[in-house]
Amino acid sequence: MTALGFLYPGHSAEDDYPRIEQLLGSDIRLPLVHTDIGEDAHRVDALLEMGSTARLAAGVEELRLSGAEAVVWACTSGSFVYGWEGAHEQIRSLARAAGLPASSTSFAFAHAAGEIGARRVAVAATYPDDVAELFVSFLKDAGVDVVSMRGSGIITAAEVGTWGEDEVLALARAGDHPDADAVLLPDTALHTASFLPALEQALGKPVLTANQVTVWEALRLADRRVNAPTLGALFTREPLIQA
Repeated sequence: MTALGFLYPGHSAEDDYPRIEQLLGSDIRLPLVHTDIGEDAHRVDALLEMGSTARLAAGVEELRLSGAEAVVWACTSGSFVYGWEGAHEQIRSLARAAGLPASSTSFAFAHAAGEIGARRVAVAATYPDDVAELFVSFLKDAGVDVVSMRGSGIITAAEVGTWGEDEVLALARAGDHPDADAVLLPDTALHTASFLPALEQALGKPVLTANQVTVWEALRLADRRVNAPTLGALFTREPLIQA
C-alpha cells in the first residue's frame, strides 16, 4: 500500500481525488487535507496568502498521521504566483515541515509536460489573464514553450468548481492551438478526472489537467508509475512499478 498526501485549498473539486484513486485501480491511497483558502479570489495578493508557509504547515501533521510517503501542494495558482524561485522555496519549506518529499501542482505541470514529450503547449485557464500570464511565465522558466494562452476571467474557485463536462470541453477547445503538442488546464478547482478521455479525443492530443498531474507528481515522488489509460496519455507511459 502506498499513501500519497495532498494539501488542497478549500472545497471545489476535491472529489477528483477519490475518483482518481478508483481509476488507478492499484494499491494506492490518496489522503487529502483541506487547507484554509482565506479569500477565494484569483488575485495575486489573495493567492500569495493562500500559499503561505503557515497555511500549508497547518495541514502537515494530519497527512503524516495518514502514512503519506510524499506530499503535494494541490494548487496551481497558489504556487506559480510565487515565481520560479519562490515556488521552489515554497516546496522546500513544505518538505521541511512534513519531513517528506514535496512538490506542487505548478511543478507537476512542468514535469508532466516533459514526461509526454510536449515541448510546445497551449494554456486554457479559468483565471483572469493577469494570473494566467504568471503561469505562462512559470512554464517558460521551466523550459516549456507556450504557444498560446487563453484566460477565462473567473475570479473564484467556487465558481470554477461548478463547471461540468460541457464547460471543460469548451475551455479546452477554445484554448487549443494547432502548434501545441498538448493543452494544459491549470486549476485544481476544475473537475476533470472523469473527462480526460473525452478531452483527449476531442482535441486529438494529450491534455494535462491540474488534479491529474498533481496525482502523477505524487506518484513520481514515491517512485511509482501506474498505467491507467482512463486518466489520459500521461498515465500510459511505460510504468516503473505496476501493482
